[in-house]
Amino acid sequence: MARQKKTRKQADHFAFELFKNSLNSIADEMALTIHRTAYSSVVKGSMDYSTAICDASGRMIVQGLCLPLHLGSIPAALAAVLRHYGNDLKPGDVYALNDPFDGGSHLPDIFIFKPVFFDQRLIAFAATICHHTDVGGRVAGSNAADSTECYQEGLRIPPLKLYESGVANDTLLQIIEKNVRVPVLVQGDIRAQLSACHTGEAGLIELFETYGVANSLGFMNGVLDYTERLTRAAIRELPDGTYEFEDWLDDDGINVDKPVSLRVTFRKQGERLVADWTDSSLQVKGALNCTESFSKATVYIAVKCILNNDIPANEGFFRSIEIITRPGTICNALPPAATAARGLTGLRQVDCCFGALAKMVPDRVFAASDGGPACVSVGGYRANRTPFIYVDFHSGAWGGRPWADGLQGNSHVASNNSSTSIEVTEVDQPLQILAYELIQDSMGAGQFRGGASIRRDYRMREQEGTIQVRNDRCKFHPYGLYGGRAGQVGRTIYNPDSKIEYMPGKFTRTFYCNDVLRYEIAGAGGWGDPLERGPLRVLSDVRNEYVSAAAAREQYGVVVDVRSWTVNEGDTVELRRMLRERRGWTKRPFIDRGDLPREVKAPKEQEFNSELVRN
Repeated sequence: MARQKKTRKQADHFAFELFKNSLNSIADEMALTIHRTAYSSVVKGSMDYSTAICDASGRMIVQGLCLPLHLGSIPAALAAVLRHYGNDLKPGDVYALNDPFDGGSHLPDIFIFKPVFFDQRLIAFAATICHHTDVGGRVAGSNAADSTECYQEGLRIPPLKLYESGVANDTLLQIIEKNVRVPVLVQGDIRAQLSACHTGEAGLIELFETYGVANSLGFMNGVLDYTERLTRAAIRELPDGTYEFEDWLDDDGINVDKPVSLRVTFRKQGERLVADWTDSSLQVKGALNCTESFSKATVYIAVKCILNNDIPANEGFFRSIEIITRPGTICNALPPAATAARGLTGLRQVDCCFGALAKMVPDRVFAASDGGPACVSVGGYRANRTPFIYVDFHSGAWGGRPWADGLQGNSHVASNNSSTSIEVTEVDQPLQILAYELIQDSMGAGQFRGGASIRRDYRMREQEGTIQVRNDRCKFHPYGLYGGRAGQVGRTIYNPDSKIEYMPGKFTRTFYCNDVLRYEIAGAGGWGDPLERGPLRVLSDVRNEYVSAAAAREQYGVVVDVRSWTVNEGDTVELRRMLRERRGWTKRPFIDRGDLPREVKAPKEQEFNSELVRN
């Protein structure tokens, strides 16, 4: 009898594991469905979308491929649907929304949910979110950083039925069509989301048919409990204490001389972890304001990066972390705040979290990244009056890691976007890409250097259009950690080869035929003492043109002979000795922020146990 019970228990464990992995596969298949069927380059090329499966009460069970920043957004959006329609959900219904103050995060992100029924019983929701090319508003792309209220940013959709009992809501679809500049792209991407929801529905029904309703619902609860146990056990292993960090956005795009503070405090005790954004800046005039759900996602991402990588992303993970925000701040804005460029703030919030967590677990956190995929949008009309819109999210660089160099040509860890290809851009848009390259010496030096930043030059080929740029870390350097140097700031130049005009990080202006915009994102920070980097690694960087021979001498103390491509070992030993003597370190500094603007005073950083830092 005991042996039979043991065998049955093992069978249940196997069934649970198979069910859990099947859920992951369904969510991923939903994501692949969107990728195969989407129309716009924002979704198909940049992959700015996500999919998920939630249970009947709205708890997220599994998130599919694509954007980590949607971790906290999907449950909040579905909660809004349930508030409005919790007693009126029927087979064949589909719900849509994008209102930042009623479940959404910013207007270009449209959520679509399909309730899934099995034997007339609600069992789950198939969830999708896509960043749409345009949802109207004052600027093509609906993504301007210099809007000042949500009414300027485009069409606001509260939780509404897109389909009711399988019948399309033509009124809503026509309102969307008449309020966006490129209806074919928006409607095509909405159909891609619907296709993904149908894929999720079919997969879930097949799964419930295989395991039965009772077992399947039990397994869904089990996935959350399993995740919570893993998360709490991992948090328990972290050192107790209070860890604070402050960083700044350059400005909000309106008050260009006023930095915007982001401050987070982590409090860890036992298996309890709290992240507190209370002391961050009040909400701003520009469009960098975040909803609370988006701020929560930034914490989930940062914490997940320092824990075991086998912990699923679902409600069980969320249960283990408390996040505090204050209404009316940039981390939890109130209407009518503009939110279109909130992605930039969220990515900087992730780096802010990493700054605090680097004090908690120094050997698990990398230095500051480029500041997040900055955005360039170009819109207008061709000679035949047909509209065009181009939205490009730049993939940049990661900070140096305690075990390896930072990645480059790679999106921020929180976004997972991809840059739009040059060939697709030049075929679809009246633009010519003149340069797309890594920038030498842009990264922060370190034992493990930061990733190099990227330069991209655009030439306008149509008569004129409107260009909107959303960039940051043009004043505040990406920080280096534990002896690593800060990365170089970003910049934007209008007509770099003729009438040179240096632009602010965030702006909207007319883009005339044959004018050129040069866009450079910031270089990532370094990790560890540059004088401890292996000379042969420095030589390799010089040969690959990531680092100049001059920077090799000045920052790494390595003397490279560029004629024979060798390191002068004797001169290198002596130079490094002189550089160490000149700087006079008694221990590695925790952080290098580079040159701060005059209006900002560097916070006094607390002391840390240098024995925790890998040598």
